[in-house]
Amino acid sequence: MSDITLTSATEPFEWPVRVYWEDTDAGGVVYHASYLRFMERARSEWLRALGINQSVVKENTGLAFLVREMQIDFLRAALLDDELAVSVEVKERRAASILFAQTIRRADGAELIRAKVRVACVDVRRMRPVQIPADLIPGLSP
Repeated sequence: MSDITLTSATEPFEWPVRVYWEDTDAGGVVYHASYLRFMERARSEWLRALGINQSVVKENTGLAFLVREMQIDFLRAALLDDELAVSVEVKERRAASILFAQTIRRADGAELIRAKVRVACVDVRRMRPVQIPADLIPGLSP
């Protein structure tokens, strides 16, 4: 459970991650798909820090955020036992989507990953994009 509270949806957010064996290949280097999980966790924790419970939102509204588009620059590799910081920053809010800038840095400050991630608000019953309700993420207006 996150004990971080954000006062604004536009405030930069950072989530710590430790690299475990399950995140690596046989050589102890982080497998490329693991970075996607790290970034997903950070975006989920960003919502949680804003007081938004995704399960409750889905149950009450039938809405969820799904990744629509992603661009990733793999700059350096993370290794087993590295302590990482995964950042989340809102760059753009459209009617039905949010564009995030995300980075992953090692504890020594070395930037490992730089990504742009667009998530779409989707009606999960119809699997169609829908407008993000104005009150869903307080402080994040279109």
